[in-house]
Amino acid sequence: MRNHSRLGIAVASAAVAAVALAGCGASSGASDGQAGEIPEEISWMAVLHTPTTPDADGPIQTALEEYTGAEVDFQWVPAASTDEKINAALASDSLADITSLTNITNASVRQALKSGQFWDVEPYLKDYENLSKIDEKTIASARVDGKLYGVPFQKPIARYGVIVRQDWLDNLGLEVPHTIEELSEVAVAFTTQDPDGNGVDDTTGFIDRLESFKLGFKSLAGYFGAGNNFVVTDDDEVIPTFQTDEFKQAMEWYRGLYEQGAVNGEFVTMQKQNQIDAVAQGKGGIMVTGLFEPKGYMNLALSSDPNTPMEWALINDITFEDVPRRILSDTNGGFGGWLAMSTSQVKDEAELKGMLAFIDKLLDEEAFTLMTNGIEDEHYTVDSEDIVTIADQAKWEQEVQPYSSSRPSDNVITFKSSTPYVDEGNQKIEENTEYAVIDPTLPLSSDAFDQSWSTIQQAANDAYNKYMVGQLDMAGFEAAIADLDGKGLNTIIEELSASYAETN
Repeated sequence: MRNHSRLGIAVASAAVAAVALAGCGASSGASDGQAGEIPEEISWMAVLHTPTTPDADGPIQTALEEYTGAEVDFQWVPAASTDEKINAALASDSLADITSLTNITNASVRQALKSGQFWDVEPYLKDYENLSKIDEKTIASARVDGKLYGVPFQKPIARYGVIVRQDWLDNLGLEVPHTIEELSEVAVAFTTQDPDGNGVDDTTGFIDRLESFKLGFKSLAGYFGAGNNFVVTDDDEVIPTFQTDEFKQAMEWYRGLYEQGAVNGEFVTMQKQNQIDAVAQGKGGIMVTGLFEPKGYMNLALSSDPNTPMEWALINDITFEDVPRRILSDTNGGFGGWLAMSTSQVKDEAELKGMLAFIDKLLDEEAFTLMTNGIEDEHYTVDSEDIVTIADQAKWEQEVQPYSSSRPSDNVITFKSSTPYVDEGNQKIEENTEYAVIDPTLPLSSDAFDQSWSTIQQAANDAYNKYMVGQLDMAGFEAAIADLDGKGLNTIIEELSASYAETN
């Protein structure tokens, strides 16, 4: 991530006045002059994550159109109905020039990508100033059968870590943990030694939730050497992580903590909001989550107690024995879907190059700032230390926020914040990139996976939950997993392994 400068952050306000320089049909900054002209009109089927649709004549769209030189017809699709709308558009071939495809496991989408409904853009990326810099890990994750059928939405590659109540550590005279062994000691101490000093036995170590198998525990298992959803064996066989020794070793460790009360007993049914509330209320002191989350916990705690003692330690370097430092990517290798160009709407290579020039322009700091913060002094302010503050939250939510999820990248600029833990979290997320472990099956294809994986994964999840709460022993867990072979898991392994052999 590039750190912003005062010039880079202030330019959004100047953009509206000065973007006439961009002009209609503006050319993207290309590395060898092969970029192509941005067309005067572009249609874009984009996902809407906010309750209201922004005004097409509003300040952000107006500024973006002036900056890029293209009149954009945003065809907003509410996030709740994305699959339904996208599937219908695919079936009827009624796509826009650019379509945001954000559900990367949607079987209809993946079939459409492989069937020729979208352009393979990889050969062209080298010709654009910004597109040519997309991280190769993200490109690799976004390929389908060896082809890149759209510009990847770029995310931080690995955002997770462990956050621990710093004030509780201080109360008990404990150091910030950096190994699994130290983390275990802290979890037990938070459960047994009254870390909040209220004289009541009402705290635990980990606060986990029902997605433990897919999120919290999964990330912890990664420290033991477990893979990210799948691993490739020495024999080039692709198998689920839950079949590996490292995953099962982590399960045994975590169950040991659960049996000591160091993991909340109700985690297998706890919803996300209940988990957040429990953390804010001081019921537990360890979370395995995004390193961007502490600001939310603090805001919630402060809203109920302005004098809350809550403080957090953000940790991104937990290790286990001789396993090298690592962190599982929680963003599919920094890949959040495709900005895909329809071959029926974008009819030739010249038009494709123009669409790519438009997307490349959106990766400039000026456009990113518009889609993130808005216009300076209208939506946000910047102080003498370059700290950004939203000036009017309601106005920002109405006019700016809808565009933020359509940014081709989240990584263009890191804005400084006055909110506690935001800058530290951003720094540690950036550090994670070097140690990220990515799901090797993202670019692979398997019909059996598309048809059966969600059912098989849920069965494995159920077996994990039963093991954790003592309804199964390890032999019982292994038997439950072995039973999945006859329910399609063997076929998934065979097809993914064959796809891996073909693409590698």
